[in-house]
Amino acid sequence: MTRLQIPALALSVCLIAAPALAQPAKPMAMASDAGATAIVGDATYKAFHEKAGIQRIIDDFIVRITTDPRIANEFKGADLPHLNAELVDQVCYLIGGPCTYTGKDMKSAHAQMGLDNVDFNALAEDLQLSMDKEGVSFPSQNRLLAKLAPMQKVIVTK
Repeated sequence: MTRLQIPALALSVCLIAAPALAQPAKPMAMASDAGATAIVGDATYKAFHEKAGIQRIIDDFIVRITTDPRIANEFKGADLPHLNAELVDQVCYLIGGPCTYTGKDMKSAHAQMGLDNVDFNALAEDLQLSMDKEGVSFPSQNRLLAKLAPMQKVIVTK
């Protein structure tokens, strides 16, 4: 099966929001649903190797985004442990896991960042590499990416 081909398929998952997430997040209207409805059932959650697999993916992803010359500057000065925790909860929730996301909504988290489609796409590529490393199947990756892709319209502001 081939990868989902959505322009700017990135993980918008509040990822480039690192500086915005450096502050403790307060629950907001969209926060309780992580910006999207969760996948029903736990098959995708299991395909990601449950919470431990999600944690490994996000750990790898944080290393990738902070060393990727295309987007690393977006994460300078960010509270990376906080970002990591928020991303794990957001992904876990979105793929039908037993997690609750209480971070900021995507629009307010990214509002002042001035991100473009190139940033968004770099993030998506890095996330896909991290999911590949964990051995997540393409169909399962695509289910997560389908939840994340619509967030592009509130994350990309230039």
